[in-house]
Order: sequence, then C-alpha cells, then structure tokens
Amino acid sequence: MDITVCIGSSCHIKGARPVVEQLQDLIAQHALGDQIKLSGAFCMGKCQQGVCVTVDGELFSVSPDGVLPFFERSVLGRLPGKGC
Repeated sequence: MDITVCIGSSCHIKGARPVVEQLQDLIAQHALGDQIKLSGAFCMGKCQQGVCVTVDGELFSVSPDGVLPFFERSVLGRLPGKGC
C-alpha cells in the first residue's frame, strides 16, 4: 500500500508534519512497515482541501486531529485481516 502526504506550503501550514508523524507512529505500532510505503509529495493541486493524503491513488483530506480515524478506516480497513 502506498500512502503519500502532501508537504507543500498550504498543507504544511494546515498540519502536514503532525499528520506524517502520527502516520509513522501508527504504521510502526501496527508493525506495517513491510506493507506500507509512506512518502511525501509537493502540492497535489487540492490546496483548499487541507492536508491531502492519497492511499493507493485515492485522495483524502486529513487533519492532524483526524489521523487515527483515517488510519483505522482508510488504511487498516483496506488491509486483509486488519480491518477495525
């Protein structure tokens, strides 16, 4: 699974760094480092939507306060045997 977080100016201001840090922690806590590739990208062109995150190409808007529910639903929920 590929997860990409926008780290462009607008998303940075809206909290991209804490989103990345929380995703890193959650991936480690669930021992998913061998199944998930987390990367950053500059400007995904949807600046008005907040911190843009893609999961296998599907775009989501994630706030720092919404990382856990996003991770449970859109990441764990897509992995076989990991859904919450």
